[in-house]
Amino acid sequence: MMTIEPRIIRTEQQYEEYFERIQKLISLTPQLGSKESDELEVLSILIEDYEKQKYPVETPDPVDAILFRMSEKNLKQADLVPYFGTRSRVSEVLSRKRPLTVPMIRALATGLGISADTLLGLGEIETVTKQKSIDWNKFPVKEMITRGWIDKITDKAKTTTEEIVKNFISTCGLQPNAASFRRTLTGEASTASTEYTLYAWVARIIQKSREQRGSVIYSPDFIDQKFIKSLCQLSRHSDGPVRAVNALHEIGVSVVIEPQLKGTMLDGAALMDSDGTPIIGLTLRNDRVDNFWFTLVHEVAHIWKHVTDPEIAILDDLERPSEAKQEAEANRIAKDSLIPRAIWKRSEAFLNPSKETINKLSSDLRIHPAIVAGRLRQEKSNYAIFSDMVGQGEVRQQLIEHS
Repeated sequence: MMTIEPRIIRTEQQYEEYFERIQKLISLTPQLGSKESDELEVLSILIEDYEKQKYPVETPDPVDAILFRMSEKNLKQADLVPYFGTRSRVSEVLSRKRPLTVPMIRALATGLGISADTLLGLGEIETVTKQKSIDWNKFPVKEMITRGWIDKITDKAKTTTEEIVKNFISTCGLQPNAASFRRTLTGEASTASTEYTLYAWVARIIQKSREQRGSVIYSPDFIDQKFIKSLCQLSRHSDGPVRAVNALHEIGVSVVIEPQLKGTMLDGAALMDSDGTPIIGLTLRNDRVDNFWFTLVHEVAHIWKHVTDPEIAILDDLERPSEAKQEAEANRIAKDSLIPRAIWKRSEAFLNPSKETINKLSSDLRIHPAIVAGRLRQEKSNYAIFSDMVGQGEVRQQLIEHS
């Protein structure tokens, strides 16, 4: 595979080429300090710099800023009553039916640390015409047609790209206007340059979820530490991924498999449909047993702890470090549920790693050996070790055949 001589990105074509190159490098899981690892780091910096210049961060909408802070601090609407006065006022402000008042702005700025300048942007209720317009041509129409999400546009058809994409958005439960973009995309996979592509993917996840979900109505009481632990132990079975998906469907959590769209770095997502159904989306970007289980449990943790509002979707690039509180919590829950910290640091698999000690620990914990091997590779930043134990290529086909 030829390398790319890193240069400052000046064109969209160059940007796309660098993105494709990064995806190829990631698929190689290069060892830290290697030539490929250094190239990956340089290209990532160049892409980030290009995005900052071409897609400057806009001043956030006040309600979006409040919703983001609620997600970040794991707050429910009831937790905002001290700032708004009553439950009904909280609901009305968050649904954009009531403007923020000066006392509310002062309370939120002090209590939640949101800039008063940001909050002052909601002096009047916004209308769709005041919101940013949607450029329907920025949706990945060609790829959406290739995947069969929308019909091919022909000269004979009098429909436009906008009409076809609007229809697709509508069938997925999102309104085909600027207001539909109030669904806040959070997480490390969400960037300014991929906004439209990620919205298309989220819409498809919702659509597929509605096609396959059963009659079970989800209750937040269904997921706790005990449930997650039992889910992890399904990994010991050869058909563990299928069993896990079924177990989640049985409690009303919809699990959808849909590969990421071109240009996005996405492993999984956690969101909620308008009827309250939790949805977990998995791309299986890295088709390995260890990656599947960590990603799945990470998203289950988000459903348990962080996804409480249909207007928020958490999109995860788990290869990208994050300082967000909700990501740190989901990572901790996933790691400790699969391999408890107290056991891990004292285990022979950690102290004297070998195939024998890996198999011994996985047997004791009743989990797949790939999970232990993957933990070692990740913590040592050495993806060349135990590569024959992580279950490469053993998940995607199994779940596709099951769906």
